[in-house]
Formats: sequence, structure tokens, C-alpha cells
Amino acid sequence: MIRRKKKVIIAMSGGVDSSVAAWFLKKKNYLVEGLFMKNWEEDDKAGYCHAEKDLYDAKNVCKKLDIYLHKINFSQEYWEEVFQKFLNEHKKGNTPNPDILCNKEIKFKLFFSYAIQQLEADYIATGHYARILKKNGISYLLKGKDYNKDQSYFLYTLKNNQLEKILFPIGLFKKNKIRIIAKKIGLTVAEKKDSTGICFIGTKNIKSFLSRYLKEKKGNIITTNQEVIGQHNGLFYYTLGQRKGLKIGGMTGRYNMPWYVVGKNIQTNSLIVAQGFNNPHLMSIGLIADKINWINNIKFNLPFSCKIKTRYRQNDVFCKIKYLDKFYVKVLFDIPIIAVTPGQSVVFYLSDICIGGGVIKYKLPLI
Repeated sequence: MIRRKKKVIIAMSGGVDSSVAAWFLKKKNYLVEGLFMKNWEEDDKAGYCHAEKDLYDAKNVCKKLDIYLHKINFSQEYWEEVFQKFLNEHKKGNTPNPDILCNKEIKFKLFFSYAIQQLEADYIATGHYARILKKNGISYLLKGKDYNKDQSYFLYTLKNNQLEKILFPIGLFKKNKIRIIAKKIGLTVAEKKDSTGICFIGTKNIKSFLSRYLKEKKGNIITTNQEVIGQHNGLFYYTLGQRKGLKIGGMTGRYNMPWYVVGKNIQTNSLIVAQGFNNPHLMSIGLIADKINWINNIKFNLPFSCKIKTRYRQNDVFCKIKYLDKFYVKVLFDIPIIAVTPGQSVVFYLSDICIGGGVIKYKLPLI
């Protein structure tokens, strides 16, 4: 009896990571097909989206690797499930993370379902720097071996039953090794720059981008002592810990130090600033989070201790977690953390295992 090859549909972005991931899958004797998702309509000439160039690169890679490339347009779903929520959070004064929402709603929901159900795949794959460990019938999400590139932070909304059908082929490798492999096998994207910034904005100025969708609402920039020292064009343009773009550089205050955003007052439409990166007003001793997802549905005896990140590439910090009710958890840090930002995500770890996370609702200030 001839065993059928397992079929994998890999999300091809036109970048080096997904391209080498596809090559690995072929080497492991899977039946590999690619899928290019268009998530943003290029209805302007501002150059925010590089979908056309990325599709061109994905086609070239698939031709080189001799794999079929499917194409699908999820732009409408992306607009409704990711971008509108992104704008709504900004209107509330929060700083959302659309990459996490994109993974949850598009890549591991729409793409996942389409590949498994419509294209009859056994697995889906992506070029994320993360790993999956299968043990005793449970699939655990682990950090990528390259801690500098680890992307488990963006994947905490996954569930065990999804992980059973997902492959992360490059999670065991460091980024420089992936580029070396790409060059060795003759991929045209070997030297292609990593995509940075938000997927639909890229490296462009987020302020100019948001101004196309959100109406400016001028207000005062005030110090923690309520002194007015400048004007802002809209609270949604700023995030906690931001230093650049405040246009108050000439205001030396009591200290000859840079100003940082330390808070927002939605009621008075005021942007609150303080001097110095380690200013106590920028520090938090904990946070309240909701929209909690436990990847493996493990019933932890709360309160319990683990490590967390409150932003991508942040060093892990020890904390204690307890439930306030069935929706909210309270996280208390062992040491204060800088610029804990409502709208961003807090992600929980036990050693290298990502156990889940949630969306930051409030920060608990140091002072």
C-alpha cells in the first residue's frame, strides 16, 4: 500500500522566511502548495502596501521550488475584522496591535479554514519564528530558537486544536541561517529586507496614515503637574513611551531631559508628558487584562507565577497572575515595567512555552 503524502498549504508572503519554510517542507517530502493572501486593497498611490511586488516575488519563489501558488483576496474581511477594530481602538486612545489581530482573524482563521476545508490540506504552515511541541496528545506553542526573532508573542491567540494542524518549519533556525540557505538554493528573495511596521502601513509614517481615516482633534499637551506646554493634533497619534513627534523639544522644564508620553486623558483630550525615560510616571507595577486566551485550556491554580512580555522583543519579566472575575486578570510584576500600553497584549510564558495572553485594559501606575 502506497502512503499518501501529507498535503501542506503554506502562506507565501514573498519574503525570505516563508520561502525557505516552503523549501524545508519539500525537503521533508510533504506535498506542498503555496497560498498568497491579499489583505489590503491598493486603492491609493501612497505606496503603503507592497502586495504587487510581494506577489511577484512569491510567484518567482514558487516557480523555482516547483510548487503551485494559490491566490486569494481577504481584503474585505481584513477591513472588517482587523482594520476597523484597529481604528476603533485608536479612537478610544488605545494602541492596538493589528499583527496579533491579523494572525487571529485572517491567518489562523480564514486562511486556516480555507486551506483545510477547501484545499483539503492536512496542515497549514507559515514562516513564523516559533515552534510546536507535541507531547501526550497536547500541542504546545514554544518560542523560536532565535530569541531575537521569536514571534510567539504574536501567536498567543491560538488554540491547541489549531496547533495540531500547524507547522512552523523555520522555528529551529536563526535568521542569518535562513538567509544563508536562501542564497545557497538560489532564491531571489535571499537579500530581501524584512517587512517592518504594520502590514498595511509598512515603514511609512503612521501619523500621516491615520490622518486619512481619523479626524484630527486638537488638545493640550500637559505635564504631570497640569502645566500646559504644547498642543497635539489627536490623542490617537501618540503611544505611551513616545518621545519623537511631540514638538516640545524647546521646553526644558525642570530638567534638561527629553519629554515622553506618560498618559492620555480622554475626557479632557489631554496628552500627558513627563521628562526622562525612567520617569516614575512611565512605570507600572502591574496591569489589568481581558480577552484572555489559554492556549491549552489548562486550569491554573490562581494566583500563580510565570513570565510575561508586554511588548514584542521585551525581556521576560516575572509576575503573579490572579483572576478578578471571569473576564479580567490582574498581573503584578516582580519589577516595574516601562510604558505598559492599553490596547497592546500581555503574553504569558512558562520557560519557553507560551501559555496564553490577553489585551491590556489598564496599567497599574507606580505612582
